[in-house]
Amino acid sequence: MAILSVEHKTLYRYARPVEFHDHRLMCRPRDSHDLRLLETGLAITPAAAVRWLHDVFGNSIAIASFQEPAAELCFLSSFKAEHYPVAPQDILIEEYARKLPFSYPAEEVADLGRTKERHYPDPEHRIDTWAKRFVGRKTAEGTLDTLVAMTKAIKKEFQYARREEMGVQAPVETLQLGSGSCRDFALFLMEAGRSLGLAARFVSGYLYDEKLVGAGDGLVGGGATHAWAEIYLPGAGWIELDPTNALIGGRNLIRVAVARDAGQAVPLSGSYTGTPEDYQGMTVEVKVTAG
Repeated sequence: MAILSVEHKTLYRYARPVEFHDHRLMCRPRDSHDLRLLETGLAITPAAAVRWLHDVFGNSIAIASFQEPAAELCFLSSFKAEHYPVAPQDILIEEYARKLPFSYPAEEVADLGRTKERHYPDPEHRIDTWAKRFVGRKTAEGTLDTLVAMTKAIKKEFQYARREEMGVQAPVETLQLGSGSCRDFALFLMEAGRSLGLAARFVSGYLYDEKLVGAGDGLVGGGATHAWAEIYLPGAGWIELDPTNALIGGRNLIRVAVARDAGQAVPLSGSYTGTPEDYQGMTVEVKVTAG
């Protein structure tokens, strides 16, 4: 167990005061057996009226509405939480699902819905071919072994490339380029899992350095906004898999939001009234500390 504090600051700058439309934030994790919230905070400049809602996935959404124009827009979200990630050896799967292929129980199929469906074109079945090479290996005969092998292969075979622009690459493009961001790798693993008949979700949150938890100065690491995937396995539930770092079971990962697709889990979105030239840039700072 680790007690972690997260501060996430996003600052937009404009050449002159502009009028802001509603902004949508996904910044508050959900309490769960593996993440217990102790404190939360949200400060916005200029002042905004904030209302909260739950989206279709049960994520907490803050909607900020503004009354006055400004040349800077700043969001500072924070929370303190106890984190209890599951160890890979503690992931227990129902007997019938321990090898691929298997079928989900009838009572779960309807609720898994579109999380089992492929979302992106793959006319030449290139992602299918990539995923099937991991099925039935002597060193990875089980379902979880297959997913772990796929997760580790993405980290080993693909080049990480930080991308500041919005959106994600199509999984086929990630495969062709052999590179991508954490968002791209998460989406690629999701589609690879779906090609094997598995339900998958996109996760947005934070990454921290577990090795420094409890260090004298309390610093865990620089932290970052991050993305990874979840795969649903009967008996174990939604299993967190981070292909960027080859992490299994939520270790080093603080989950904030889950969604069927990456576009539904954008941490912060909104618009303003003005010209494109008014926008002068954005900076993001994430700090994760222990204790």
